[in-house]
Amino acid sequence: MPKTQAPATELTSQYRAQVTGDLERNVKEQERIGAEITALQEQLAALRQDHTVLMSVQQALGITPAPVKPADETESAALPSPRKAAAAEPGRRTARKPAAKKSAGKASGTAKTARPTLVELIRGHLAEQREPRSAAEISAALGQAHPERDIKTKVVRVTLEGLVAKSQAQRTKQGASVYYTAPATPGPTAAAQAETHPEDTDR
Repeated sequence: MPKTQAPATELTSQYRAQVTGDLERNVKEQERIGAEITALQEQLAALRQDHTVLMSVQQALGITPAPVKPADETESAALPSPRKAAAAEPGRRTARKPAAKKSAGKASGTAKTARPTLVELIRGHLAEQREPRSAAEISAALGQAHPERDIKTKVVRVTLEGLVAKSQAQRTKQGASVYYTAPATPGPTAAAQAETHPEDTDR
């Protein structure tokens, strides 16, 4: 019995010593942080008093309060400047609406002739392929062929589904993957749709 009680008393004495030491450190740390907080509060109060004194001196000298807030004024002046420019631009555009419409019509006509639409690109790509292609493969191939255009896989997938709905593309499933191909033998109605829809979109 005395042998078992001796280690227990040693452990309890060690724990007591550790707890008392930790408590003393905790109290000292609290006192140190509290002293720092009070010192910071005193510094803040002194700065506020200096600020009020400087403001009163500035008013007594007749100086405008503009130089006191350079940061606020620069931020407020920097933020609305693009908005003012943006607000001024619509006025200019409204004053030149007829010319803008004419130039926009000419630009759109040249853009349609020079830059094919995404639907046309996808149709041409499917017509050149002999094997089914996924939307990711088609978007990657078109992105490499046309690096100046931001072609995204989601947009390509939606466009492909629209072509499938118009019978201008075929959709096949292989497991969890979906592949698309050009229509093998379009019927007269599908051919008529293929001929009428591009003209409608061009118009």
